Amino acid sequence: MTATNPAEKIDSRIAWAAHVLKTPTIGRVWEPLATQARDQQWSHEEYLLAVLERQLADREAAGALMRTRTAHFPAIKTLEDFDTTTLPSLRKDVLAYLATGAFAAKADNVILLGPPGVGKTHLAIGLGIKACQAGHSVIFDTAANWVTRLADAHAINQLDLEIKKIRRYRVVIIDEIGYLPFDADAANLFFQLVASRYETGSIILTSNLPFARWGDTFSDDIIAAAMIDRLVHHAEVLTLDGDSYRTRQRQELLAKQNTEGSIFNRR
Repeated sequence: MTATNPAEKIDSRIAWAAHVLKTPTIGRVWEPLATQARDQQWSHEEYLLAVLERQLADREAAGALMRTRTAHFPAIKTLEDFDTTTLPSLRKDVLAYLATGAFAAKADNVILLGPPGVGKTHLAIGLGIKACQAGHSVIFDTAANWVTRLADAHAINQLDLEIKKIRRYRVVIIDEIGYLPFDADAANLFFQLVASRYETGSIILTSNLPFARWGDTFSDDIIAAAMIDRLVHHAEVLTLDGDSYRTRQRQELLAKQNTEGSIFNRR
């Protein structure tokens, strides 16, 4: 009979324990880290910390990826990909603070106002992704789709339940307020969504209209004023001024075509 190798027995027991504890990273990294610990003469505590930190980092990364997938972003647009030089009015210090996700922990709102094409949706998605990475649950949709969702729930007497479901998300992103007008019923539903999150959950909201024109969108100045009051009470309001990135892209393309045409004609 062949005696069991003690090292092999320990290896199998660690693998079994990692499986039972559902810590796959520990099962993958304990051995190479043990070698590194022996080579660099780590203490037992330093080795244990290194193993646990690797497991924690992988778990946090997996959680952030899952939260990003379930947020229903229309596209993945990060803050790192956003060209802030095109918006001289954008306060970089405020954006850096919002990128930490601290606003979500405090149930503060973020309001992005500006003309079409300046990158409001890009910033909203980017901040939403940062919130996901900070451990917060996020859900994204357009203002029109939010109203449709609430109206469908209201039609089957499930509005309270639907708002309760939405309240579970730490951050709700509402995109494109002002592009389509709402009738009185839709405005009332939208107000209930905003009111349900007052001081309990964050809203990231984009609009192409200044607050002074929200009464036109919601068909009621009083509802619009009450909604704005709740939104801005605990909020960072960023008014974005700049040229449409679509216009810039078109101008750059035309300039490139003109340059290439001039070179071709000279030939």
